Amino acid sequence: MTTQFDAQEIARNAALADAEMPSQVGAFISVEFDDENRVASYLFDAAIQGYKGWRWCVTVAKVDASANPTVCDVVVLPGPDSLLAPDWIEYKDRILPEDIQPGIIVPSAPDDTRLVPGVNALAQDEGLDATEVFDLGLMRPRVLSIEGRDQASKRWYSGDRGPNTPLAQSAPKPCASCGFFIPIAGSLRASFGVCANAIAPDDARVVSVDHGCGAHSEATL
Repeated sequence: MTTQFDAQEIARNAALADAEMPSQVGAFISVEFDDENRVASYLFDAAIQGYKGWRWCVTVAKVDASANPTVCDVVVLPGPDSLLAPDWIEYKDRILPEDIQPGIIVPSAPDDTRLVPGVNALAQDEGLDATEVFDLGLMRPRVLSIEGRDQASKRWYSGDRGPNTPLAQSAPKPCASCGFFIPIAGSLRASFGVCANAIAPDDARVVSVDHGCGAHSEATL
């Protein structure tokens, strides 16, 4: 009958045969038995560059008590302290604005929930009459959905050009009363506009109506 020690040596030899160099198979760590299926998994340190904390796992099986051990599988698996790659994030979910450089194309997904077909736009949403909405649908296949509009407004309002920044908090008056403030069209008109003051830090950017800065048109010393 083959002893446990013999099976361990068989497992080590299987790992050595699979490794590129003998030095990549380190010390014996432990063995896990599955008595019901007559299977044992032997673990050895994996001294492989770039695989810190990983282990060789060699599965050895015996058909019955009198049979010789058979190697079923040889793999390298991560241990509890192993160095692992971060979870995969799809490109569309990890791209940043600064990644968009000249010549870089980032196609939008056909099922992007931030967009709806242009013909679905409501007149009150775009500030247009029914005929103009129809024309808009022909010119733009898709327009912002309610979800997309909600995401944008929350992002803008909580960002650097919303009301809660140090710049806005120290402003003499809000953007809504500034002569350089241009309200945007559509359903977000009451909440946002574009700054048109050349000396303002937010010139040519979307700002909330309650944002502000020291370059307000009615500011006085």
